[in-house]
Amino acid sequence: MTAIEVQARAELEASRRKMQAWRSTKNKIALTLSLMTMAFGLFWLVWILFTTVTRGVDGLSWELFTESTPPPNTAGGGLANALLGSGLLIFWSTIIGTPLGIMAGIYLAEYGRKHWLAEVIRFINDILLSAPSIVVGLFVYTIVVSQMQHFSGWAGVVALALLQIPIVIRTSENMLRLVPDSMREAAYALGTPKWKMISAITLKASVSGIITGVLLAVARIAGETAPLLFTALSNQFWSTDMMQPIANLPVTIFKFAMSPFAEWQSLAWAGVLIITVCVLLLNIVARVVFAKGKH
Repeated sequence: MTAIEVQARAELEASRRKMQAWRSTKNKIALTLSLMTMAFGLFWLVWILFTTVTRGVDGLSWELFTESTPPPNTAGGGLANALLGSGLLIFWSTIIGTPLGIMAGIYLAEYGRKHWLAEVIRFINDILLSAPSIVVGLFVYTIVVSQMQHFSGWAGVVALALLQIPIVIRTSENMLRLVPDSMREAAYALGTPKWKMISAITLKASVSGIITGVLLAVARIAGETAPLLFTALSNQFWSTDMMQPIANLPVTIFKFAMSPFAEWQSLAWAGVLIITVCVLLLNIVARVVFAKGKH
């Protein structure tokens, strides 16, 4: 080996080591920035959760779940009517939104595929996914509340269902598309009609993912306040009449937290803790269901 070759190999080795050192430095910088960003986000999350728990626990009591919201500047009372109203709104919006979302997802994944109508639906669905909830509330106010001339629980149901449907559509379509086409082809080869193949094979194979999407959609609407301010509003009484303004937890929390009364503020923090725990549990259940389905 000549001296020139030895020198060229040495320079190549030095260049390679220099490049490796630079890559290692960039990797360390990126890792450090990522860890700092994660720590920054976790700091605020832990602070919010700590504040919610410490202040919310002080307002917890048996009366919180058995008594209605109290008058201003009055000791005692609870959030029973608001909890009932929120339960009714979430229940009916899920009953309405889930079938519509699943059927739309089936069309996009099984029938539409690359059809122009499916592309239009996907585009509109993406817009609805990112649309601010207050815009949905104003829309429902215009087409429902203004026509009825009063706020109502059903208007709140429509607003929450419109927020829930896009999530269910996206999740259902994605889960159905994950089913291998070989399963569909095998069913067709046996002479199975398309509707039977969808109900017995693709839906059955993706049911855990669809349930996960429904649970995440419920968690999404559980704490929505802006749409309900324009639709269901609230009241101070125990009521199940969906044709009238109905008490609900998010709007009650908003009203009580903004008040100057310490009793109302304590109930607001307790309500915040209840919503936080419910959303956390829904997310945990959704992850467990999806993990079991994948397994």
